[in-house]
Amino acid sequence: MTAISLICTVYNEGAAIHRLLESIAGQTLLPDEVLFVDGGSSDDTVAQIEAYADRLPLRVLVAPGANISRGRNLAIAAAAGEIIAVTDAGVRLAPVWLEEITWPLRQNAELPAVAGWFEVDAATPFEAAMGATVLPTVSEIDPARFLPSSRSLAVRKSAWAAAGGYPEWLDYCEDLVFDFALRQQGGLGWAPEAVAHFRPRGSLPAFFRQYYRYSRGDGKADLWRKRHALRYAAYLWIGPGLLWLAMAAHPLFLLLLAAGFALYCRTPYRRLLAAWARPLTSGRRLTRAEKLATLLLVPLIRVVGDVAKMVGYPAGVWWRYKPMIND
Repeated sequence: MTAISLICTVYNEGAAIHRLLESIAGQTLLPDEVLFVDGGSSDDTVAQIEAYADRLPLRVLVAPGANISRGRNLAIAAAAGEIIAVTDAGVRLAPVWLEEITWPLRQNAELPAVAGWFEVDAATPFEAAMGATVLPTVSEIDPARFLPSSRSLAVRKSAWAAAGGYPEWLDYCEDLVFDFALRQQGGLGWAPEAVAHFRPRGSLPAFFRQYYRYSRGDGKADLWRKRHALRYAAYLWIGPGLLWLAMAAHPLFLLLLAAGFALYCRTPYRRLLAAWARPLTSGRRLTRAEKLATLLLVPLIRVVGDVAKMVGYPAGVWWRYKPMIND
């Protein structure tokens, strides 16, 4: 049987890493090795990991200052297995995750990688609203076009090498650039039952920082030009134009603006209705007041995320062109 290595990068995850470690120990298919790369944590992350040495075939490498791409590359280079399962700290893996995400690779020697899935593990009403607003459901995914997150991915070591590894010059969006390189080697497998459960950002400031960094990564990597251009057009031209027409011509233009924004929030609201039926991680369900709060949060989260993207993208573009300007 082909050896399987599970790899993960960590940094100051001592308070939460046990969720991941417990879920790895509870897998229906155990990996041949579990390799962590620590980026120089100042807390007890390494000690928390090493406490599982009697339950898991652990190896821990410490690489102070390594970003997530560098950490993953170090882990995969050091891994003994030909099949590499990649996940992130802070997630909880479904018991069948490793078995499901590696199954296509174990059956098809020509397949370079397999995309797993990820779902929100909401602990608060805000996190429930956040998940519904920013994350698709598995039913919305076209496997032929899906670009997997590296919190739930399996890749052949040979395919990782052929792709040139994770781009260490990128601090965010690195997994998308890696996905594009993998796709050039052939179609990716799809394992929707390989679910990594994770908690989304728990506050608007944290969410703003996250999406600023994501969008800055888009600008650095020159990704999604049209998508970002449409966002600027909507907020800087179409929206203000409809407001001006409402004041200068007829108030019905304000209704048109409201209808457009309602349409923009339609998919998050549909997801939110489904999220109401699921309990929080504590096991309790949302109260009526909390459900109302999530309804109000969806448009706010939408706007905050869009503003973060509009601020972050030019920062990434400036980073990309600055060396040329200085030359």
